[in-house]
Amino acid sequence: MNLPSNSDQFYTNLKEKLESSDVWPNTYLYKFIYKTKDNQLESLKAIFQELRPEYRVVESGKGTYTSVSITLIMESPNAIIEKYKEVGAKVTGVISL
Repeated sequence: MNLPSNSDQFYTNLKEKLESSDVWPNTYLYKFIYKTKDNQLESLKAIFQELRPEYRVVESGKGTYTSVSITLIMESPNAIIEKYKEVGAKVTGVISL
């Protein structure tokens, strides 16, 4: 997963924004893209499966990239950040949007 060079600051800023904008638990939308040839969908699904997510998968017009939107109920900003970190640690070639 591609993150700014200072990922700790990225997560701190994200947590502050989430805490100030929503009441928890709440619905959260993750968005990821990857090269279609890398087929990372099952890896992403394995990370989120216990949370009963809804998936929307769209391949680009030329078929080069696949985007995955994952909508689910998250308990807190910390839970959201932990899933981003898990994706970063377990799935290569995925870009978080």
